[in-house]
Amino acid sequence: MLLAIALAMTSLTTSFDVAGVHVILRQNNANNVVAANLYLLGGSQQVTEGNAGIEPVLLDVSDRGTQRYPKNSLRRAMSRLGSEIIVAPGADWTMVGIRSSAEVFDSTWSIFADRITHPILAKSEINLVKAQYLSGIRQRRDDPNALAGYLADSMAVIGHPYAVSVTGNEKSITALDSAALREYHRSQFVTSRMLLVVVGNIDRAHIERLVNRSIGQLPRGQYKWAPPPRLPELQTAVVIERRQLPTNYILGYYSGPLANGRDYQALKVATSVLTGRMFAEIRTRQSLTYDVQAPFVDRAATAGGLLVSTVSPDTTLKLMRAAIVDLQQGTLDPVGLKQLEEHFITEYFLDNETNAAQADFLARSQLYEGDYRQADHFMDEIKSVTPEDIQRVARKYMKGFRFAYVGDPAKLNPGTIALF
Repeated sequence: MLLAIALAMTSLTTSFDVAGVHVILRQNNANNVVAANLYLLGGSQQVTEGNAGIEPVLLDVSDRGTQRYPKNSLRRAMSRLGSEIIVAPGADWTMVGIRSSAEVFDSTWSIFADRITHPILAKSEINLVKAQYLSGIRQRRDDPNALAGYLADSMAVIGHPYAVSVTGNEKSITALDSAALREYHRSQFVTSRMLLVVVGNIDRAHIERLVNRSIGQLPRGQYKWAPPPRLPELQTAVVIERRQLPTNYILGYYSGPLANGRDYQALKVATSVLTGRMFAEIRTRQSLTYDVQAPFVDRAATAGGLLVSTVSPDTTLKLMRAAIVDLQQGTLDPVGLKQLEEHFITEYFLDNETNAAQADFLARSQLYEGDYRQADHFMDEIKSVTPEDIQRVARKYMKGFRFAYVGDPAKLNPGTIALF
């Protein structure tokens, strides 16, 4: 059954160039939904501390009026069509995506393309969007979970391109004005930065026509995609944010492999094994938390981590450390690993049931591994992970944790942190 799904997913996938825009098209006639993801490449490598956040701000302002679609007209048209255009900034790119039915895709594309090519960028609308971004940045400190995430990520990416936040900081957002946004649009909205991935009931000639008449008219530019280096391997450290809370939040990251490396899939499986073991011991048997995980941060430069919220941080951290040591010193049962790999493959197909998710998976394969067809080898890569691979990557990567702790410092023993 899974093999049949895989063959159906890959048989109608093609790659081609339209007016300087790299396009990947997967024709999927199983439903009438079309997902079109436009990736503006670069992410954190595209900006500096001084203009961080400029790209998502610009794209959000474009939702408030373009040359062909003034603000109210644009809103009415989108409501009538029942489509959605989303903006999702990330460390490696900003994704602007269409979610539409095939019947109204052309009309939705017309609005989408005008947002990319001819945003008005009115001063009053810029100020409104900036206020929303600044509010979000400031409110981050009000949510202990979000604060731990921000602090831990900041600790892990010191000296790396990812250290520049793609959503900006208070100083960079405050400094943005219409002149800066217009110049950024003029110089950086170029076709060499664009990867368009379309999945749905639509053919190549249709896509070529739409692109040629719209985003294909933008300048070519000189951009060349290059993945960032690995996150730096740093010494274990912790940043503490004192808070009087019912529970304490702990999140720490370590440097993982590049997404195009041989250890990528092995570490992804290893973090899943670690999550399962910690959940069984810390959550189920000892009831020390309601949430414990070993997250895997899936970027061009990956990271692994530890996440828990608990009233007993010192005891919990020692149990987490014991689970890591067990993974580093022991060898998994091959039968158990085989079952986990089958679970991964099943989850992959469930996660990629939507056209939008398939588009994202194709984009990651193209950018991280250099070829969208690498997506076809996902099952083989997962199945090739051995118990020895799990032990090896646990030893190689699960060290040098950079922790954030939000809660009561009196409950955290620095010596326990040093174990990691």
